[in-house]
Amino acid sequence: MRTPEAPSTARENAERAVHAVQDEVDTYRNGEDRPLGGYAVLMSVYATIVGTLGAVAAKRGRPMPRPDAGDLVVTALASHKISRIVSKAAVTSPVRAPFTKFDGPGGPAEVMEQPRKSSRVRHAVGELLACPFCLDLWTVTALVFGRVYAPNLTRLVAGSFAALTGADFLHLAYAKAQQLAEG
Repeated sequence: MRTPEAPSTARENAERAVHAVQDEVDTYRNGEDRPLGGYAVLMSVYATIVGTLGAVAAKRGRPMPRPDAGDLVVTALASHKISRIVSKAAVTSPVRAPFTKFDGPGGPAEVMEQPRKSSRVRHAVGELLACPFCLDLWTVTALVFGRVYAPNLTRLVAGSFAALTGADFLHLAYAKAQQLAEG
């Protein structure tokens, strides 16, 4: 049997829970502006995408790829390049602009950007889009599911970006060799 105090007790318990979570968030932040709620949104989006793609692949009986060492190397090189293009290339800054602000030039053909902090989600997305290390998880996941749904196209794309990574390193090595030769 419910008593008249039950709703207020439930409300009080909910308020205590909310305050406890907020205290944990504040303790974690340690005075810094960390968009934990935005991170939770991004983790939820990622988990939903992976779960959906995995469930659809299983339901349709798609064979799961068995990557060999060469596949792993190509995937790593391709992911490296794709994540740098998305997160650092000057020509892709319009994609990042709603979530970041220009902070200065970076490496060759790259820019440095900071996340916008107008909302927790915008801040978290800005951090993701400006961080090649953070984007690697997303690009590797896209390449892996590409191998499930469109293996030939994915091999072509991954191979192209892997070759581009190699070309970039050769350009950097050549420039360094020129500097050393000039003294």
